[in-house]
Formats: sequence, C-alpha cells, structure tokens
Amino acid sequence: MDRQKHRILMVSDFFFPNFGGVESHIYYLSQCLLKLGHKVVVMTHAYGNRSGVRYVTNGLKVYYVPWRPFLMQNTLPTLFLTFPVVRTIIIRERISVVHGHQAFSTLCHEALMHARTMGYKVVFTDHSLYGFADAGSIHMNKVLQFTLADIDQAICVSHTSKENTVLRSGISPEKVFMVPNAVDTAMFTPSPERLSCDEIVIVVISRLVYRKGADLLVEVIPEVCRLFPKVRFIVGGDGPKRVRLEEMREKFSLQDRVEMLGAVPHAQVRSVLISGHIFLNSSLTEAFCIAILEAASCGLLTVSTRVGGVPEVLPDDMIVLAEPAPEDMVRAVKKAIDMLPGINPQVMHLQMKKLYSWDDVAKRTEIVYDRAVQSLTTNLLDRLPRYLTCGAWAGKLFCLVMIVNYLLWCFLEFLQPFEGIEEVPDIGPLHAPSDSRDDL
Repeated sequence: MDRQKHRILMVSDFFFPNFGGVESHIYYLSQCLLKLGHKVVVMTHAYGNRSGVRYVTNGLKVYYVPWRPFLMQNTLPTLFLTFPVVRTIIIRERISVVHGHQAFSTLCHEALMHARTMGYKVVFTDHSLYGFADAGSIHMNKVLQFTLADIDQAICVSHTSKENTVLRSGISPEKVFMVPNAVDTAMFTPSPERLSCDEIVIVVISRLVYRKGADLLVEVIPEVCRLFPKVRFIVGGDGPKRVRLEEMREKFSLQDRVEMLGAVPHAQVRSVLISGHIFLNSSLTEAFCIAILEAASCGLLTVSTRVGGVPEVLPDDMIVLAEPAPEDMVRAVKKAIDMLPGINPQVMHLQMKKLYSWDDVAKRTEIVYDRAVQSLTTNLLDRLPRYLTCGAWAGKLFCLVMIVNYLLWCFLEFLQPFEGIEEVPDIGPLHAPSDSRDDL
C-alpha cells in the first residue's frame, strides 16, 4: 500500500546561506522527502539581501520572510505579529504538517503555536542539549514546555537528547522519536592518496565559541605541540573566541604549527578535512555533532569530548573519547596518534555509508509525520488544560496567550477568509515516485 503523501512546512530561523548542523539537517531532509514524493516548503527569515521566495536544488521552495535577525540569527519575539504571514503561507501551499526545528528558534516556536491554533498537525525537532540550573536554560525550558504542551510528535537526534528534552519539557516519552542526523557520504570522501604519517595534521573545524570548547583548545594545543614535535594543527572557523586562539599562538610561538583559516565555506570543508589525519572536537555540550560524521566519512580518526550524544555517534574504532579537561584531551590525542597506522580511510568511508544515510532519516521522519496526522484533532477548549499543567502562573499565562491567538485567528479569517487566499500551483510532478523526479 502506498504511503500517504504529506505537504510539509519546515520552519526555523536557521537555514542556508547560514551554515551549521541545523541548516544542513533541514536541507538534506527536505531533499530526501522531495525524492519520496512529498511537498516540502521551507520558511525562514531574510539573510542580507536574500529576501522573498527562492527555489533551490530539486525545486525546494524557500520563503525568506523579510524580517531581520535580532540576536544570534533569531528574529525578534513578537508572539502574534508573525501570524498573518504564517497563516498565508500555510493556506497558499496547502500545508498538512508544520515541522519546526531548534529550541532557540523564535520563528519555530511562533509558527508551531499559530499552526496549532489553526488546527494543523505539528512536529518539533530538538537539535541541542540544555541544562536546568542557569537563568538562560530555565527560561528556554519554560518556552519549550509551552510549545511541547500541545505538540503532535517530537523528534530528537540522539537518545541523550531525547532524555534531555523529556526532562526539560515534561512531554510524554511516547510522543518523542529518536531520528539521528546523517552525512552526505558522496560529498565527504577520503583523499585518493593516503597521507604520510611523517607529519601528523590535526584538524579543527568549529564555531569558535564557548559552547564548542574553544577555551579548551587554547590549553590543549600548546601541550600537544610540546609533546609531539611532528604534529601540526589546522583550525577552521570563526567566532568571539578566535582572539584567544590567536593570542595562544603568539604566546607559544606556534605560528608555523597552528594554521588559522577563519570561516570555512561548507563547500570547502572536505578539502580541509582530507589534509589531516585526526579530527579534534572539543564541544562542551552536543546533542549529536554532524561535524564528526563528516570527518569520519573523509577517513579521519576522531578525538572528541565525551559529552551529550557524542558517544552514540561513532563506533569505538573510529573515535577516541575524553573528558572535557585538558589533561584527558591530550591523553586522547596521544592514543589517537598511536592508532593512526591501523586506520584505513577508504574502509572507514564505506562503513559510514552503511551506518548513516539521509534517505534513511527521511523514511524514519515519514513515520513521525504519519503518526502526527493520525493523532486526534482537538478544539481550543480541549487543548487549554494541557497548558495549565505548565505551572501555577505560567500555565494561566500560556492559556491567555493561546486564547488571544485564537481570537486573532478569528479576526484574520474575518478580514481575509480562507477561501479568499489564492493557492499556489505546484511546480513539477508532485507526489511522483523518486525515479521520475529527475526533471525537477
């Protein structure tokens, strides 16, 4: 029996031309869902001069809504002002499922709230881990609790991420699926010629921020260079902590052994990776980490901190784990150097092709959409008690927000009825089998 075809709206503040794990996930998942015959549309905010409707590979339609980022690529939280645009896109594209990505995406939370008010099925994917004690995490957890109080299904990218999301939001574990990230193994291939081990190159590609362990690198790199005269570092990435790395390089006179590349375009990441033997990941928190998948697909042995969902990602013969402390990281690098003679990049690449595939991720996400569509449709009065469980005061506030949102929806229906919004014709053979979509 043919699987039901869905019309999906992906919503997040994070999408191309910005680069990162969430952006890659949305793009590759959308491409594979298109191959499976689903309709996929992406909604994000404007990036520089990139505003309006754009089409990318295979006819993937992207709405770059003309709102400017307010902080860390997030739009300004407005609660209700995004409703008219979200409503228009959903109706024009005849959307059946709204899929929001990333817990700290303002646009994601607001779009899911509006979609539930309109009675549409909603799915949320959490890509990050958060704590429970600091002020920022407490605030974010309460926002997540509000969004997931009335969600149809949720997705997490690792088992650790699932446990973290359930604890933070109070959502029923039965509603949460674990669907991992993947890697485009056709794009990330090893070097045709095996590198000599006369000089060992350790590659770091990361945003140079506190969360990614940039401060840890400042302590680890000089010690590794002192212990291993034949080791050289290539550091790709930019961020506020880049200054500390530059200062470290000057302080220990490592200009000839630590190369700073700055921001690396995604298309050039492979060329940087294949110039090295070991990939070093120093993240302090990580739900999954696509970067180590890309490195392993290129045949690099990985050294990583043992945090979050990282231990779930690669087999033991592909990764050396360490505690997020300088001494243990140095020990792990030494162990990785000793393992290098037994590493075959081509064999590692073939193993990655078997382990991770975006096509498999898309098929597993299809099941989540099917489950969401089959869930019961409830009215506002049935949904309000769910928000009351979010806290003595927060619950009442959340109920008030949803009531105002419902009244705003009624007002928008009066100003511009559903029937008065023109539907957009589909480009290409929508819902065609994957082997007949080559012309898109």
